[in-house]
Amino acid sequence: MKCNANNCNTTAHKGGDFVPRLAMINDIAGFGRCSTTVSLPVISVMKVQVCPVPTSVLSNHLGFPLCHFDDYTSHMRDYIKVWNELGLTFDGLYCGFLGNEEQIDIVREFVKMFRPPLFLLDPVMGDHGRAYSSITETHVQKMKELLPLADIITPNITEACLLTGTPWKDGEWTMQELSGLCERLASLCLKDSVSASIVITGIRQGDFLVNFLWDDGVYTTVASPIAGASRPGTGDIFASILAADAVRGETLLSSVQKAANFIGLCIAGSEKAGTPVQEGVVFEKYLAALL
Repeated sequence: MKCNANNCNTTAHKGGDFVPRLAMINDIAGFGRCSTTVSLPVISVMKVQVCPVPTSVLSNHLGFPLCHFDDYTSHMRDYIKVWNELGLTFDGLYCGFLGNEEQIDIVREFVKMFRPPLFLLDPVMGDHGRAYSSITETHVQKMKELLPLADIITPNITEACLLTGTPWKDGEWTMQELSGLCERLASLCLKDSVSASIVITGIRQGDFLVNFLWDDGVYTTVASPIAGASRPGTGDIFASILAADAVRGETLLSSVQKAANFIGLCIAGSEKAGTPVQEGVVFEKYLAALL
């Protein structure tokens, strides 16, 4: 049976068995355990329906020497228009990698069209002190325009620096430096005098990875022992757990703790299994830990 406005819009029927519905704007990489291919199972096992809007389709992530890439930008508006015509509603929006400035505009249009009660933005633009090769200064500026629309943002330390114009520091960051960085981010996120909650992810501090939470001027840290090499897809898993928990009403602190523990478990398991770093983490073995 084809889906129509009468049989698709289930979020209006919220009972004891209600399953939240989360729209997700991200790319699809067929191999390498990242983006949509990790987010779908992670969010689903957390009892949230995930509805993807693809930004691009790749044979594998860009950490491999070869890749087939299909840009989906020209199809995104028609895709979203049909959802609107069907009368779909969403309990939240999770936005991951955006490949160009037009896709950022499309996200703004999505938020205006569907008005999701919660918007988690993972401003994927770089890592290890560098912007990705496709990220221009215009892209960074347009990403900053999305910040006031978001309720939660999850930049890594590189992305936080790009968004705020803060010089990259190759070394450990003090709590004072991180707090100042979050203050600058919070000023960019202001809407009606209220800022988004901020989680700066994956900060290396000695033998630990630290996630720095900033909420209404109060900061908290969640530290986890480094379990192995940095792997593709862990940021996608982290943001997926936070987005799923957010539409279920869980606290941000408990969600960050859950995500950090789960990723540590997956990295340790991947190291033990001898999984090549390029292939991400063997999260499939550990999904039950999210139940």
